[in-house]
Amino acid sequence: MVWRLASYLTQTLPAEAAHNVAVKALSLGLGPAPSVPSLPVKVGTMRWPNPLGLAAGFDKNAEAYHGAHKLGFGAVEVGTITPLAQPGNPKPRVFRLPEDQAVINRYGFNGKGMAYAAKQLAKRRSDMILGVNIGANKLSEDKAQDYHKTAAFLAGYADYITVNISSPNTPGLRDLQDGKALQDTLAATFAGLAEAAETKPVFVKLAPDLTATALVQSMEAALQFDIAGFILTNTTIARPAHLQSRYQSEQGGLSGRPVKAFSEASLATAMTFIKEQNASCDVIAVGGIETGQDVLMRLALGASATQLYSALSLQGPDLPARILTDIAAFCDRHHITSLSEIIGTAATIEEARAFAAR
Repeated sequence: MVWRLASYLTQTLPAEAAHNVAVKALSLGLGPAPSVPSLPVKVGTMRWPNPLGLAAGFDKNAEAYHGAHKLGFGAVEVGTITPLAQPGNPKPRVFRLPEDQAVINRYGFNGKGMAYAAKQLAKRRSDMILGVNIGANKLSEDKAQDYHKTAAFLAGYADYITVNISSPNTPGLRDLQDGKALQDTLAATFAGLAEAAETKPVFVKLAPDLTATALVQSMEAALQFDIAGFILTNTTIARPAHLQSRYQSEQGGLSGRPVKAFSEASLATAMTFIKEQNASCDVIAVGGIETGQDVLMRLALGASATQLYSALSLQGPDLPARILTDIAAFCDRHHITSLSEIIGTAATIEEARAFAAR
């Protein structure tokens, strides 16, 4: 009850101020630490204690990952981290759309850079799964080399690396999803890992705005490298007609409930391609995750794990525990002893949704 009241009071602040307060509170260890059920899943070569991760975008500078982990997340992904510090786009640059259970942001990779992040990550404990999401500086003339630099500098602190080439808020970044540019970016990333003498799982984060054909083409290009898999999806530049908020026309990436259908469609396309190619890779599903049913649906469709962020900012810090408790109750109700019994059992979105609604 205390944390629900605190969350409500935070909602009275402007969106970015509320975000900063939440990060500061968790960095100081002031967040809740609920007991959550054990629901292990295999993601690449990793074993997550449960299938719910915190997506990048919340802990941009790797300052609050210990506190975020205590909320119950099976993994926490920090970043996006760029080589150099940069201010990001002018304020205001993030907007709540409570009527739509959504957020629009145009932060633009604001952050303190990889040297600062490394100092924070040096404090990490070994009792958590930590992902490091890397990106390129806005003014960089060689964006691929920015991925080389950040991978080399930060890989030693990470359990996995996410190559973010799908934020809509850095000019030219989404162009890196295309064929040759994507391969150059991944070549640079793996060169950075080799430079650091590190072998870490690498995930590629793609946009929900890719057509099915473009998504498959990006996956084909990425699978030329020994990647662990994909994170589907980032925020969308689309604006569904059903949005109600007065902020619906703000520029930036839309996240939260309205992205759910886009992310589900991307996941379905990706899983069909992976099965057809008999590819050895995993998918982490993100976008519109806000209930245990959402997680179960994505697992049934083929995702190995999920992530959320917007729902946390809109619903408060007790959300992860509620979601995991609901998943555990579903498993008990249906005599499911391992989430591996669920993953990939549905052939279509409709089948996956029906399964999760049982």
